[in-house]
Amino acid sequence: MNISVFISLILIGLLAGFFSGTLGIGGSVVMIPLMLIWLNFSQHQAQGTSLAVLAVPVTLLAAYNYYQEGHVNWKYAAIIAVTFIVGGYLGSKLAISINQVLLKKIFGGILLLVALKMIFGK
Repeated sequence: MNISVFISLILIGLLAGFFSGTLGIGGSVVMIPLMLIWLNFSQHQAQGTSLAVLAVPVTLLAAYNYYQEGHVNWKYAAIIAVTFIVGGYLGSKLAISINQVLLKKIFGGILLLVALKMIFGK
């Protein structure tokens, strides 16, 4: 690992953490595109690495800040977390069997649809 890669990793972590804390985004929306652009990762490598980062409670302190202000529904979060595990397992099995070019297009299309809904929705 050279210094350029090391600095890129630090910036990706800081940006993903910052946007996670401020907007609730980080893994998909920030880390994956930056790993594709700055580190020349394949779509599979970026997705796998993003999931590995999130495997530990990296957002614990940010969630705690929201909890202190009364903005966390722990019951809902627990249900989503448990089902996220199942969905993540099934989704990863599918994703690793999809061609990288198609996977990248699916990923970009979903980001675009979500962005349009957020911008033009009520």
